[in-house]
Amino acid sequence: MNSQDSLQRLKEGNARFVEDKLDGKLQDSARRGALTGGQEPYAIILSCADSRVVPELAFDTGLGEIFVVRVAGNIANSSSMASIEYAVAHCGSKLIVVLGHQSCGAVTAAVAGGDNGYNLNHLLSHIGPAIAASGDGADISDVVKKNAELTAKELVTRSSIISDFVSRGEVTIAPAYYNLDTGKVDFL
Repeated sequence: MNSQDSLQRLKEGNARFVEDKLDGKLQDSARRGALTGGQEPYAIILSCADSRVVPELAFDTGLGEIFVVRVAGNIANSSSMASIEYAVAHCGSKLIVVLGHQSCGAVTAAVAGGDNGYNLNHLLSHIGPAIAASGDGADISDVVKKNAELTAKELVTRSSIISDFVSRGEVTIAPAYYNLDTGKVDFL
């Protein structure tokens, strides 16, 4: 499956999710057994850790279909990038989706500023470029979308592994935005 097929499959799964027509396939003991020898997820989703955003459900996928990396603000830190590099280099995934979402608490906290403690301040610093690029008074949704776009670019600039696969046309990166109220994913 190439990246366009993977993207189409995600879009079709999201349409089923939005319409409340989940197929629930590949979620049984037979599927679990089939995966004991390895995994070949067709897509990687870098998603926010927000409990309201569940990529496996939002794209109506089964076990082993997508490789999900979750971190607040869907940022590209060393750990999330290493996980993505693993899926690209060792699992054969052809598509990376950077999935921001409506009402993101991490982006809201980054925009508000202030001292949130060492660890959270460090995480939120990754969102600073999106805030700057969005301009003063930007809507949180606009900053979330800009963060997804900049993170998608950062995956290529900060990782020679991902960059090599992208430059050879073997992997595509797509920023996206999840609407909490409808469940629809907009690819940016």
